Amino acid sequence: MLNKTYPYYLANEAVAANTDLEVTDKFSGEVATRVAMADAAVIDKAIGFAVDALPALRAFPPFKRQAVLEHCVKRFRERYDELALALCIEAGKPINDSKGEVTRLIDTFKVAAEEAVRIDGEIVNLEISPRAKGYHGYVKRVPIGPCSFISPFNFPLNLTAHKVAPAIAAGVPFVLKPASRTPVGALIMGEILAETDLPKGAFSILPAHRDGADLFTTDERFKLLSFTGSPAVGWDLKKKAGKKKVILELGGNAAAIVDGDQGGKLDYVVERLAFGAFYQSGQSCIGVQRILVHASLYDALREKLIAKTRSLVMGDPKDEKTFVGPMISESESRRLAGWMESAVQAGAKIVAGGKVEGAMFEATLLEDVKRDTDLYRKEAFGPVAVLERFDDFDAALAAVNDSDFGLQAGVFTDSLAHAHRAWDELEVGGVVINDVPSFRVDNMPYGGVKESGLGREGVRYAIEDMTELRLMVMRETW
Repeated sequence: MLNKTYPYYLANEAVAANTDLEVTDKFSGEVATRVAMADAAVIDKAIGFAVDALPALRAFPPFKRQAVLEHCVKRFRERYDELALALCIEAGKPINDSKGEVTRLIDTFKVAAEEAVRIDGEIVNLEISPRAKGYHGYVKRVPIGPCSFISPFNFPLNLTAHKVAPAIAAGVPFVLKPASRTPVGALIMGEILAETDLPKGAFSILPAHRDGADLFTTDERFKLLSFTGSPAVGWDLKKKAGKKKVILELGGNAAAIVDGDQGGKLDYVVERLAFGAFYQSGQSCIGVQRILVHASLYDALREKLIAKTRSLVMGDPKDEKTFVGPMISESESRRLAGWMESAVQAGAKIVAGGKVEGAMFEATLLEDVKRDTDLYRKEAFGPVAVLERFDDFDAALAAVNDSDFGLQAGVFTDSLAHAHRAWDELEVGGVVINDVPSFRVDNMPYGGVKESGLGREGVRYAIEDMTELRLMVMRETW
């Protein structure tokens, strides 16, 4: 079970300032623990400590950064079950998905440990004309400065890791605001970081209400803001961020195309579609929301997918048989139910699921959903997917692109030509061939276009954002 209370972390140290934040068990609705909350004055202090820590961190050599990250990997393994249970309780994530996320947390820190000692520069040949004869150029990467991180509720361990681990590898101090609905995993991470010899002020982890956390966005002492969350909030933060670099990992309404040559592989395709659409109650920005199926396979795939959807167990996320747990809140469940009802009123048909009770939302499949409805055009962020058929592959690509979002897309096809055409034409950050768009490995570049955000995560790519190039020009003789 969770501890009765958790402190926040200010300049590497635990501070049990209060117990103002109640964190609920998302299945039972009962208070599971209480967490210390930071106000604007504490956040201001944290930023000051981060500024003061920058010289020490710049002098903190790569092998020591690597040792910090390796310590975290070791401790995450030792506390694996605790981390998984905490995630299951505070996020309502089924225990098998929770264990999977802890595994990815470990992977992300492992990759960061490897990258910490290979942040390399380059030699630039400057002798491009006679006037530059005898001049040599050298480029290295240096830490950008204090960074502000805001992480989301749906992957509170691994999406936090994708900010924290690269920051440690790059040698930048940071102040993190974890999601107030799911702060416990980040605070356990802080407890483990506090065991290391990171310089004082290298990190602060401060749960805070959104209305009291403006400094995470507006304070000019931060040189980078990395935000993961909803598009509406993300773009608003960018407007307020001033001169700092901004990385946004936002939403999506990801599509999967099933080409006409997949008739012999429908069982595999259906298994992956059901996983992509309904794992962790569909609360993933790359969850499968739109499924486009070639007309020649539509009826067969529809029948199999309906059966698979109906077979998914909904219930207590602590039960290993559960596949669909609660959504993060009843208000989110009501919001999605309203979108579903509006789509039905516009002519859509529910072919599987559709039952909603409190925060529990049954895995649901619809067809004949109009493309101008919220359920089709916006990010559902819940266990709902829509089926549609196509006759022409290029028309399917156009339908995927008919979206304000562009995070990832999946294409099931045996045609190399179709795979490359999808890669060329789809307006997304990543195209996954023969799997769902929900697939992610933690060292790959990950991010979107259009309303889905700016920049890329993936440890090496995040390190590039958290560092800047510094040139030295040397004249051979004078």
